[in-house]
Amino acid sequence: MTTLDGAHVLVLGATGGLGSAIAHRLTGEGARLTLSARDPARLATLADSLGDSVLTTVPADLTRPDAPTAVLARASAAAPLDGIVNAAGVVAFGDAADLDDDTFDELLLLDLVAPVRLVRAAAEHLAEGGFVAQVSAVVAERPMPGMAAYSAVKAGLTAFDAAVATELRRRRIRVLDARPPHTETGLADRPIAGSAPRLPQGLDPAVVAARIVQAILDDERDLPSTAF
Repeated sequence: MTTLDGAHVLVLGATGGLGSAIAHRLTGEGARLTLSARDPARLATLADSLGDSVLTTVPADLTRPDAPTAVLARASAAAPLDGIVNAAGVVAFGDAADLDDDTFDELLLLDLVAPVRLVRAAAEHLAEGGFVAQVSAVVAERPMPGMAAYSAVKAGLTAFDAAVATELRRRRIRVLDARPPHTETGLADRPIAGSAPRLPQGLDPAVVAARIVQAILDDERDLPSTAF
């Protein structure tokens, strides 16, 4: 089992509905956190709510090529890193034929390219026995019309995680790919394009966060939608 009591964990996308729930759950397990998100004001508010468990905050736009490496360097400067949870992401809705290049680029950059860059940099900053937990989505397993690009990007992330997990096993770094069903994080209410289709009632972010943190504790490597 992985011990989180006293561990230093970097949480990216920390101010989102799921990221903040994961941050609270991790502190409940005794973890010390570095928090990262785009909005400095929201980041400061979250850090205040978590108190002394937060070592530092790092405002960052992960779509920038140097951002994942810079965030990891700042986090590692605060204390040696034991784990990373990446809950950053955006969503877009609409038919693929109507998808403009700027929207597709943003989806790719934040939901796929940034996680790849993050793992590439993590190999340098994480000690043996460390972990990277990436939040993918149920659409990686069951692509949805009206979400074709988002489904493809998340499927790409899950494929990357499966392959890189084997590569990093030699360094004793564990990669967890989590694919929760629709969760009431508010993300669907603020897409970067389009409008959300009618969706069923989603899961409680606190419940999803608890399952992801339990998977970290139990040394799981794959968390399909059916596990939630």
